[in-house]
Amino acid sequence: MYIDRLSIRRRPRGLPIIRQWWGKLLFMHWPVPQELLRPLLPPALSIDTFDGRAWVGVVPFTMWGVRQSFLPPVPGVSAFHELNVRTYVHFDGVPGVWFFSLDAANPLAVWGARKFFLLPYYNARMSLRQQGRTITYSSQRTHRDATPAEFDATWTAGEPLESSRPDTLDFFLTERYCLYAARREELFRARIFHEPWPLRRAELTSHHSTMVEALGLPTPAGDPLLHYADTLKVDIWPLVRLRRRIRTSVFEPAGAQEILGAN
Repeated sequence: MYIDRLSIRRRPRGLPIIRQWWGKLLFMHWPVPQELLRPLLPPALSIDTFDGRAWVGVVPFTMWGVRQSFLPPVPGVSAFHELNVRTYVHFDGVPGVWFFSLDAANPLAVWGARKFFLLPYYNARMSLRQQGRTITYSSQRTHRDATPAEFDATWTAGEPLESSRPDTLDFFLTERYCLYAARREELFRARIFHEPWPLRRAELTSHHSTMVEALGLPTPAGDPLLHYADTLKVDIWPLVRLRRRIRTSVFEPAGAQEILGAN
C-alpha cells in the first residue's frame, strides 16, 4: 500500500481543540521485530516500517501553555512533564503514532486524555532538571492498578541537524502528524499540526528504564537512536471515528472515512 507521508503534514481545516508547547524532548528509538508488536495493536492498523524494520520509541519531554484553543492557560494545570512509549502505524495509507502508554505528572490531564482522546495515560511522579545543555529526567508510575514502570536518564543536547527529508529515517521517526486510538471495536484518528522538528544530536550519559518491559516486550537491544528538540508549538484536533469494527482479520483492507484537510 502507498503511504502518503506529505499530505498529512498540511494544517487541517477548522480550529484545533487544544494548543500546547512541547520542549526539552528526547526521542529514543530502537528497532523491534514486527511479530513482537503485532499482538499489541488493533488488527485494523498496519505496522509502519522503514527498510522493513519496525521501531519502538520512548519519548520524555515537558509541556507548557496547555489549553483549549479558545481559552487561556489555567495556572497549575497547564505545565507538566510527560513520557510516552510508542510505535508507528498506518491506516488506509495515512501514517501516524500508536501510543502504548503515556505517563504524566498531571492527574487532570490524565483523566481528560483518557476520557476525550481514549489514550492510555497514567499518573506518574516526574522531575526534570537542566544544567546548561544537560537534562536529567526521572519518572515513576503511580497510577492505581497499573503495571509499574520507571525511567531515569541524563542526556546532553548537541549540534543542530539538517532538516530531515521524507526519505530518511529521521523523518520517519519524528515527523508524525496524527495519532490513532481505539475503544472496543472502534478506531479513531486525531490530527496534529506543528512546524518540522528542529532536531539536534544528543548524547546519553545514563539510562535506566522499564517502560518498554512494562508492555511485556523484551528489553530493547543496543543503544537507542537519539534526537533532541528544544521547543515546538503543537495544535491538536478532536478524534474522528474511522471505523466501527476493528476486531477483524489482520488482512482486511482499511476504509477510512476522514478526508485529510488542507488550507
